[in-house]
Amino acid sequence: MRHLLAASVAVLAFAAATSVRAEEGMWTYDNFPIARANQTLGTNIDQAWLDKVRLSSVKFGGCSAGIVSGQGLVMTNNHCVATCVANLSTPQLQYGETGFTPKSREEELKCPGATAEVLTDITDVTARMHKAGEGLDGQAFSQAREAEAGRIETEACGNDPKIRCQVVSLYRGGQFKLYKFRKYSDVRLAWAPEDRAATFGGDLDNFSFPRFAIDAAFIRLYEDDKPVETPVHFAWNPNRPTEGEPVFVTGNPGATQRLLTQAQLMTIRDVVLPMDQLIASELRGRLIRYSEEGADQAFIAMDPIVGVENTYKRGLGRMRALTDPAFMDQLAGQETAFHRQVAESEALSAQVGDPWATLAAIQPVAREMYAPMALLEGGTGMGTTSVAGGSQLFQWARVIVRGAQERAKPSDQRLSEYADSRLPAAQSGLFAERPTYPELEQIRLEWWLSKTREWLTVDSPHVRVLLGRESPEQLSARVVSGTKLADPAVRRALWEGGLAAVQASDDPLIKYVLSIDEDARAVRTEWRNKVDAPTARASEQLAAARFAVYGDAVYPDATGTLRLTYGRVEGTDVPGQRIPAFTTFAGLWDRATGAEPFNVAPKLLAAKDRIDPNAVMNMAVSSDTIGGSSGSPAVNAKGEIIGANFDSTVLTQRNAYGYDRNVNRSVIVTTQAVTTALRDVYGMDHLVQELGAATNQTPARRARR
Repeated sequence: MRHLLAASVAVLAFAAATSVRAEEGMWTYDNFPIARANQTLGTNIDQAWLDKVRLSSVKFGGCSAGIVSGQGLVMTNNHCVATCVANLSTPQLQYGETGFTPKSREEELKCPGATAEVLTDITDVTARMHKAGEGLDGQAFSQAREAEAGRIETEACGNDPKIRCQVVSLYRGGQFKLYKFRKYSDVRLAWAPEDRAATFGGDLDNFSFPRFAIDAAFIRLYEDDKPVETPVHFAWNPNRPTEGEPVFVTGNPGATQRLLTQAQLMTIRDVVLPMDQLIASELRGRLIRYSEEGADQAFIAMDPIVGVENTYKRGLGRMRALTDPAFMDQLAGQETAFHRQVAESEALSAQVGDPWATLAAIQPVAREMYAPMALLEGGTGMGTTSVAGGSQLFQWARVIVRGAQERAKPSDQRLSEYADSRLPAAQSGLFAERPTYPELEQIRLEWWLSKTREWLTVDSPHVRVLLGRESPEQLSARVVSGTKLADPAVRRALWEGGLAAVQASDDPLIKYVLSIDEDARAVRTEWRNKVDAPTARASEQLAAARFAVYGDAVYPDATGTLRLTYGRVEGTDVPGQRIPAFTTFAGLWDRATGAEPFNVAPKLLAAKDRIDPNAVMNMAVSSDTIGGSSGSPAVNAKGEIIGANFDSTVLTQRNAYGYDRNVNRSVIVTTQAVTTALRDVYGMDHLVQELGAATNQTPARRARR
């Protein structure tokens, strides 16, 4: 069979050269096309450059970041530390309004529950993972794969709290890699600007360009109560970027769906996005209404509103892409060409069968099951709907209940998120001291219960289990007002008490989660049997065909793992998106009206005369990024950091399904803007010195001051 496949590759090799466009691809670090990047950009990077960039890159929660000094200083986006800022704030001391500006390292504050990780090793474990699922179907297939992943992770990392291992599926099951991370569990906030400085323009400017935002912040890695020594880090470049210069963006893009078939994309278009968008818009409305009740309510709702608005805008861009005939014709043409090339090779066709037909046959089931799975269990891998509306209290209750149930079983028989290798992450999130707000929790639960009843209907047996004889309003009020899970000591006691403590608990939220858990698990099992497992099987066959046709010239879908992409600093000139490459502080002053959301942050406005009006705030780059790339370091050919990715345009949201160089633009906050803010606005001279940037101002700016 290997000889036959080799012949297939020889016949089809011509496709490899044209399968990916020059700047397309969120590449893994063990398969980055160095030669092609150098040829496209005129650069001269090598493996040593690649290794240094990887070891300077940081995964920070659902965001990305970069180490920028030898003392563990890390730059990311301000919106990536928003939860930390909110957790450290109170209605009386709101760092979102004032900025967080410690004058020394001793004043840096720990972000509750935050972790940061650096990818140190990548190992191929494809053979083991494929062998684990041989001859199995349905739940047995999924369980065997998950159990093997847990064994691999435990073998590689053991119980070392400073290391995390993760088996990553690439090419939708075509490859499996073991990623080993150096983990830091003490992450402290080192600087964050006023929220208005980072979000100028609000939702009106969100997912657009030009932007005028200093969406940057610094955290610091600590260990044993001391800053971590980080000799490998990005050099700080505070200078003005140059239009047309090459830029590399390193980060952890969340998820793309470029390897999906047309049949799968139609399910996303017709079922997933419409439901997600409709219910997200209602949550946004409920949160906005609550925020208008008073100053305290506005403070509580601020971060959740930003999150749901981002989700909605992202979905809007993706819906437009999937309903764009020209764009979809392009994707369909690529699939047709790929399918034809496979069909022309008898050996390859015999090996992979017809995964397109298999995946098409799964779609009616996926369409029918998406709503109950998304609403009751989550984790579909298709959409953004979250169980319980993102209620923190409910999430804690489910972790406690399921953690107790699953830990009573052998590791290889548990739900994957409770395998021994993954328990530290569950515990870290559960034990973190985070503030909760009962009114916000009730809004989230009430919204979720009402939307679930609406989408599944009153007569659904799932809804009867979920609500019993109570209304969404009654049930949410009862469990939120009565629960004690806001207290981390209560959560810890239940976790450490195990199944006996959970079953004996009189906490209304624990009792409620116990009462609905069996039904939710049944939905999850049915989804795994009828959708996940057969999809994984067919996707693995499709990946084998893709490797045979394109070799290693194809990149995997983004999966929240570290990737490197590249492009140039440039704007666009297409209908609906004619934008320059740069914005400056002069543009900020011109755009400001003094009224929301175009009111400049007070400290930033007060420093106007000290700021060089020609300093570049934000820039557009033709790199291939997606949600999750927030905070990703933008690096020049010398390996110097020149900015951090914080946004993209609405048209760029089609990037989930395919790269279009004409419209794909990442929006970067420049290191020149960050240096200006640190030095001329917020008085953070100790950070400026640590970064190696000049703390003195130019004579012209001193005169203006």
